[in-house]
Parts: sequence; structure tokens; C-alpha cells
Amino acid sequence: MKFSFISLLCVMLFCSLESAAQKKGSSHAISLHALTEFEPTTSNWKLVKSVSFSPTSDQKSFEPGEGILLALPVKPDTGHLFTKMQHSDLELEFDFAVAKQSNSGVYLQGRYEVQIFDSWGVEKPAFYDCGGIYQRWDESRSPKKGFEGNAPTQNACKEPGAWQHFKIKFQAPRFDKNGQKTANAKFIRVELNGVTVQENVDVTGPTRSAAFEDERALGPIMFQGDHGPVAIQNIRYCFL
Repeated sequence: MKFSFISLLCVMLFCSLESAAQKKGSSHAISLHALTEFEPTTSNWKLVKSVSFSPTSDQKSFEPGEGILLALPVKPDTGHLFTKMQHSDLELEFDFAVAKQSNSGVYLQGRYEVQIFDSWGVEKPAFYDCGGIYQRWDESRSPKKGFEGNAPTQNACKEPGAWQHFKIKFQAPRFDKNGQKTANAKFIRVELNGVTVQENVDVTGPTRSAAFEDERALGPIMFQGDHGPVAIQNIRYCFL
């Protein structure tokens, strides 16, 4: 009887560990039939079933429905979109389209930004171009308040209005038992339209316009909604 009880405990522990491992490595698609996987937001974010941005002008159109997130910021409704999910190490993929000269971004843990921007035709991309790791900002620094930031290795951006694809592998900052940071956040790899544009880039703290100024082990995905029209679909993530 004693042996059977110990065996049962071992089986339960094994199953529990196996379940946790499956959860850690499994892929999840965020449903865009409603906004239930996101925190409440302002009306600049809506669900549509189709969207069109002109590659040569500011003309745009959309059809109400489901399946695509669309941000159309109009003051005062310029809020950002946050997932209810909080993450540590993560692999994130999604498709996006921007209007001509539009600007947005995706923030891992709400703190570290990969830039979304209409960089079509740019010969020498900077940190603020599409696929760039945005710079940090410190009002007390003089004379240059902006610092760090990492330009994409090349411009892999498509023309405005075209659907594009990001694949981002992110490593969260590490902390000891006293809450002291022992390792910076890191973008292990950023792929834009199948091209690796960032690799093993440390980020020493939250980038400019982050939702949070501190650093923690967990945080939400944030899509920036205050700069210009952007459409997002096919969002998937995997805990690493």
C-alpha cells in the first residue's frame, strides 16, 4: 500500500511537470473575434474584417467585422492596447500593415519596443525605422537625452499598405531573490518579412514611451496606438 501511494505521487508529479512543460512550449493564437484577450482600451482600437491603406496617399478604408485589429488614433482617443497575458521569455509573431508615413510599435513586457514604421525606400535605416530597437530616453541627460537604440541591419520593409510579418524572440530580464537585476532584457532575434534584422541585442532598461518605467520579470505585450493608422492580425505567441 505504501509503495502504491509513493508510486501514485511520482506519477502525479511527473504528469504535473509534463503539463507545465507543454504549457511553456505550446503556441497560442490570440483570438480576434472579440477583444477579450486584451485589457479595455479607447475607441481608437477596433475589430474589422478588411482594411486598405493607399501606398501613395493618406487614403484608407475598412470594413467592420472580425479578424483584424485596426488602430485609428484621433485625440483624445489614442490609447495603447495591452494583452491580459503577462509574459517572461517569449516568441511572438504577427502580421501588420501601416498607412503611408505611419508609426507604431510593439513593446515586449510593455517596456521594450520594436519599431513599426513606414520605412519603405529608406537606404540606411536608423533605430526609429521598421525593425529597429527604439532608443531609451532620459530628460536629465545633457545634451543628448536619447541614448542606445539599435538600427535594423538592413531595410526589409515593404511598401505602405502591404501586409508584413514580424517574428520576435525575446528574453526577459533576470532578477535575484532580492529583486536585483542580474541580466538585461535581450532581443535574441527579430525577423522582418523573413529577414533577420536584429540579433542578440541587450536593452538596459525600458525604451522611450514605454508603459512602465521599472523592470520586472513579467509584463504584457503592448501595441502602440497613438501615432498613426496600423492594422494587426494573426498574432501568435509561445512561452520559452
